[in-house]
Amino acid sequence: MSLRATISSVTDDRSTRLGGILLMLTAVAMFAFGDALGKYIVATYSVGQLMLLRSCAAFALMGPSIWRHRAEFRRMDRPWLQLLRVVLSTLEIAAFFLATVYLPLADVVTYYQATPIFVTALSGLVLGERIGWRRWSAILVGFGGVLIALQPSAQTITWPAMIALAGSLAFSCSLLTTRLLRTTPDIVLVSAQFAGGLAFGLVIAPAGWVTPTWSSLVLFFAAGAISACALLCVNRSLKLAPASTVVPYQYTMIVWAVAFGYIVFGDVPSLSTAIGATVVIGAGLYIFFRERQLGRTEIAVSPPA
Repeated sequence: MSLRATISSVTDDRSTRLGGILLMLTAVAMFAFGDALGKYIVATYSVGQLMLLRSCAAFALMGPSIWRHRAEFRRMDRPWLQLLRVVLSTLEIAAFFLATVYLPLADVVTYYQATPIFVTALSGLVLGERIGWRRWSAILVGFGGVLIALQPSAQTITWPAMIALAGSLAFSCSLLTTRLLRTTPDIVLVSAQFAGGLAFGLVIAPAGWVTPTWSSLVLFFAAGAISACALLCVNRSLKLAPASTVVPYQYTMIVWAVAFGYIVFGDVPSLSTAIGATVVIGAGLYIFFRERQLGRTEIAVSPPA
């Protein structure tokens, strides 16, 4: 290969990786905006109504792509595992938005940053992966960060905080099932996720239905469209660049959560939340780069949708 061809190849590879990074940063910002928008919506409407209408919006946006790949939906393998993933994904999204009704957005996102820690801890049980003492140490440090943010006491351990942590655990389990289903096409996984939200909303939403105004319908549509576009950006990002390159940028979610929480809702994160988030992110990054060193890059964490 000539020197010019080598330089061109390196430049193209660098540009592709940069494109993946920019897409990941864009996706994280969109997820954060969608989460803030969802928190704003559930101040007036129920979580079930939010999940119903945002799912309808997402399907309206993804409809042409679903139609083009309709044959993929008839060849889904391991249907019971697919169903389990949908249930877990639906529960974690409902828990996320329910927790934001009572807690600052930054607090809820902080609890969800523990996902890589949960995933690593559960991988040994669910997938039979060997976890060495270094990663177990990082797991313990990460749980310590969660405890710092939570500040457990009779006054601070509230059910909204427990819901957020349960949602984080459900999110971790859904990622493990996604790892087991990694041969399933992206459009099938994303569509199934929104189908679960749609079914949940159809069951739950009628109980507390509030007829939305036209302006609220725009917000519902925006929430669904933003979430769908963000998921597509994440998938494209991971195709343009290695997971080890782009996944660490997902931790910018906490920065966006603090910014949106302060600008939109006037929430100022407590010192304990800031310290706990720093410890959790540090432990998560250590675990991720340890996975990279061991050649396992599948532990990629998608932001809560």
